[in-house]
Amino acid sequence: MRHRLPLSLRKHWTLLAVSVVALLVVVVALGGTRIRPYITGNVDVITSSITQNVEGTVLLFDDEVAHQIHLEIDDVEYAEMIDAFERNGDKDWVTADMTIDGVFLNDVAVRLKGNSTLMGLRGEGPGGEGPGGEGPGGEGGGRQPGPPGMGQGEGMPELPEGFEPPEMPAGMPEMPEGFEPPEVPAGMPDGAQLPEMPADMEMPAMPGMDAGISADDPTSLPLLISIDKNHPGRAYQGMTELSVRPGTPVLNEAVALDLTAATGLASQRYSYSEYSINDDDSTTRLVLEHPDDGYASTAFDGSGYLYKADANSRFEYVGDDQSDYSDQFTPINSQGDGTLQPIIDLLRWVDSADDEEFAAELDQWVDVDSFATYLATQNLLSNFDDMAGPGQNYYLWYDLESTKFTVVSWDLNMSMSGDTAAGPDDTVSMGGPGGGGRMAGGPMGAVPDGAAADGGVPAEGDVPMGGAAPEGELAAGPGAGQMPGGLDQDGEQRPGGMAAGHPLKTRFLESDAFTALYEEKYWELYDTVYVSGLAAQTLENVRGSFPVSDAVDQATLDEEADALRSWIEQRTAALAEQRPV
Repeated sequence: MRHRLPLSLRKHWTLLAVSVVALLVVVVALGGTRIRPYITGNVDVITSSITQNVEGTVLLFDDEVAHQIHLEIDDVEYAEMIDAFERNGDKDWVTADMTIDGVFLNDVAVRLKGNSTLMGLRGEGPGGEGPGGEGPGGEGGGRQPGPPGMGQGEGMPELPEGFEPPEMPAGMPEMPEGFEPPEVPAGMPDGAQLPEMPADMEMPAMPGMDAGISADDPTSLPLLISIDKNHPGRAYQGMTELSVRPGTPVLNEAVALDLTAATGLASQRYSYSEYSINDDDSTTRLVLEHPDDGYASTAFDGSGYLYKADANSRFEYVGDDQSDYSDQFTPINSQGDGTLQPIIDLLRWVDSADDEEFAAELDQWVDVDSFATYLATQNLLSNFDDMAGPGQNYYLWYDLESTKFTVVSWDLNMSMSGDTAAGPDDTVSMGGPGGGGRMAGGPMGAVPDGAAADGGVPAEGDVPMGGAAPEGELAAGPGAGQMPGGLDQDGEQRPGGMAAGHPLKTRFLESDAFTALYEEKYWELYDTVYVSGLAAQTLENVRGSFPVSDAVDQATLDEEADALRSWIEQRTAALAEQRPV
């Protein structure tokens, strides 16, 4: 037997036996323990290296230059990409060749971007090409009007990627099988009738559910273009990703991006570009830099970590295990380094701090001055889908030197389209503080003719859609007993206003310690953005940089610009009436 074992093994068998026993002890003792990663990254090396930076012939974000982007996508790969999404909702990458301002980039990666925007591809919403849709194969069809400056139909904005509608509140009863709602809503007074809609009236498409999306028109689809996925280390003018926004001309988003930058906050660069895919006619699209490693290096001074809040992020402390936060925040410039610890520390503190501690210690965790500026700017721009909106649209920047967080805005396509009268203390929601909808042909938050502005019953006895029953009578069913203005009976924001809420924002605005700072920032920025004429001038600048194309002629552009100009004028006047003397 001894001749069958190697000499080295026979000499050191005791060491091997001890090692095996030690390993068994570790497995038994720690087998059920979860490994918790912590920060291990080098703070000086937290961005991916760019080994090939394609400089191009002109700067992509130079608004004095006409831009062109053309994609060549293989028909088979394109069909497979669409098929994967239609079957499973998968957003598979495909390979394409891109020519951008005359510069050829081979083998870029392209995929669909968005969720609600893409429902039409699966026949799941307005504009869908299957059952329940209103596009080809559905009932109706045609493009629906959108809010001012967002374009017609295809200009409806996309909801954030990863967004899911909120679940029904706990305790809500399930409807029995076969239940059919009554023709007249419960709680309506005797003799009351729902208003009859004009035969030729078009109902507006829900924001994000784009009626113009079609697989037959590749240029209508929102796309994410990766320059380095197939060529690691490659970038175009320092950028590794570009986001092609759906719709045109979406003037409101471009203006909001410029105004955000004017407040001193981090924003995203953009340009309008003539855009085409394969042999299709050209259109015009808004092209944005997509926050990546390079963005983190150029948008902020010093070193730090950039995090993206996922669409379903709860901003909730759930323990110290970093893996439990994978569905809340995504590290952008530090993947693999275990750098979620600053986020966890912040969430733990917010969760445990009472109101006095929150007021006294917030400036140790958050750049309070910047946060007040962010909140004031989002309200002034009437953006219901900010960090507290249904899409949780924001990034967090953690500065490694100051060890404080800064909130970064993202996805401003719902800006400058809501209620013009929302004041600094109002909760901005879709269509206004109460979440009112937009009637076709009217501004967001508008009340139909004959409907009482406060949601009461009109003189004729007809109850408007979304209106309330007479005083003293509460409607039955979901939402019964709700207070006006998007609040429940306890004065809290209810889901009807599509405002998801955010603990950091809510507690900041409710704290008396920050009221003076917030109001000071608000009216300073009101002067900067509106009273000075900056918003109106920015609109003219954006309008002047917009290249007309086969899809958008000068008349369409002028119409959209006029609508957004009217919104700016109404917003300026409404806030002037609310300004403290």
